[in-house]
Amino acid sequence: MDASLQKALGELLLNAVPTMIVFGVLLGAYRLLVHTPLTKVLAERHEKTEGAVVRAKADIAAAESKTAEYEQRLREARQGVFKAQEARRQKVLEARSAAIAEARKQAQNQIATARKALDEDAKTAKAGLQQQAEALAAEVIKAVLRSGTQSQPAAGAGRSMICL
Repeated sequence: MDASLQKALGELLLNAVPTMIVFGVLLGAYRLLVHTPLTKVLAERHEKTEGAVVRAKADIAAAESKTAEYEQRLREARQGVFKAQEARRQKVLEARSAAIAEARKQAQNQIATARKALDEDAKTAKAGLQQQAEALAAEVIKAVLRSGTQSQPAAGAGRSMICL
């Protein structure tokens, strides 16, 4: 049996050699025609998808960077506008203060001028009243003296008659 087993095994092996050769050729053809191109295609596909994801992440990061830069510029522009508004407001306040000061100065000058004119008018009026008072006093004295002289000679005449 040993010999028959060896003979059967030898025949099986001999019959399997062409199958093994065909299997090797098929395996080589499979690797050459299907497996290698398929692996390349899968690698490209993976690179494209993963590469797209990486590029998308890079684009997102760039967009976020640009957004942050835009927001910073916007903040700076707003600060510039606020500073300009504050400067204009200060100028307006200074101009208003200057105008108020000038108006006060003019009003004080007008008041001083009016007071001087009023004082001069008062002096003139007092002087006029003084002259009128002196004139009235003189008239009153004359009137009293006239009435006194008119009534005194009659009384004086009566006295001189009595005394004589």
